[in-house]
Amino acid sequence: MLRAKLWVTPAHRPLLALMAACVAAVLPACGQQQSAGEPLVIYSSRNEQLIKPLLDQYASETDQAIELVTGKEGPLLQRMRAEGDQSPADLLLTVDAGNLWKAADDGLLRPLDDATLEQRIPPHLRDPQGRWFGLSVRARTIAYSTERVQTDALSTYAALGEPQWDGRLCLRTSKKVYNQSLVAMMIAAKGEDIAQATVESWVANLATEPFANDTAVLKAIAAGQCDVGIVNSYYFGRLQREADELPVALFWPNQAEGLGEARGVHVNVSGAGITKAADQFDAALALLRWLASAEAQAGFAGDNLEYPANPAVEPVPQVQAWGDFVPSLINVSTAGRLQADAVKLMERAGYR
Repeated sequence: MLRAKLWVTPAHRPLLALMAACVAAVLPACGQQQSAGEPLVIYSSRNEQLIKPLLDQYASETDQAIELVTGKEGPLLQRMRAEGDQSPADLLLTVDAGNLWKAADDGLLRPLDDATLEQRIPPHLRDPQGRWFGLSVRARTIAYSTERVQTDALSTYAALGEPQWDGRLCLRTSKKVYNQSLVAMMIAAKGEDIAQATVESWVANLATEPFANDTAVLKAIAAGQCDVGIVNSYYFGRLQREADELPVALFWPNQAEGLGEARGVHVNVSGAGITKAADQFDAALALLRWLASAEAQAGFAGDNLEYPANPAVEPVPQVQAWGDFVPSLINVSTAGRLQADAVKLMERAGYR
């Protein structure tokens, strides 16, 4: 190896000493800048108040700088598509498997073959190609009036279309991805014809026009406007926090043996994937693994009264009090793959 030599004369020594002092003064600052590194950029449609405290904890423990960009899922995905390979986003964090599937289908997320994530997140709660992983689970289930409904009258989602529920059913609008995903999973389990007949029977039993959100459905049940509805369980939990006595409870449908693919409560996820444009791949993977860990899962899911995606972690006590249930084991990516078919089906069935 060729090495260059620096010859120093006595006349040069004062100048060299001055240069050495300058370098010594500058190096600590340079070292601090390198240790901080570039920030990890996260695009998130999850409520900032739910995710920021957890990210702040991670940043504090690891000295990893994080830049959080929040917004609605649709505009965020549009932004990523427009930015292409120049997108600053390293990690996409969003709600509903339909949105995660769309991001992956648009080529915005990179596939991972990571044993740690695969060990922590069950197969039905992650993309088969490893492009995204569920981090919290939300159950879409039946809510009922504890004053006017006996639980032995309840059984399956489809049974809400039976004559006994004529004029007693409330639903959220079909325009929300949560209901689109539910119907997509029904198509996967039963086929389009049976799924459409079920949705048509729901429409026939509606007590009123569909509501804008699940909270409105729950309040309508409590007020006597209807007796049963379909909601995400965490909306029920939020109302529980506000009301001392809520005359509404949750029922876990599709639990009987013999239902085949239709057995189990419909579940969905919020989750995350590393973007194809990621400059901070290693940092993004480290954070994704941490979010799937036992340390982070209780807070990630519990703050919004959801279920941890990692089965080694128990839900928070309020959620545990709702009881155990058998979930659907159809891969949640199906909700995205069949979402367009579900939307068309609901239109044909008159579900607005």
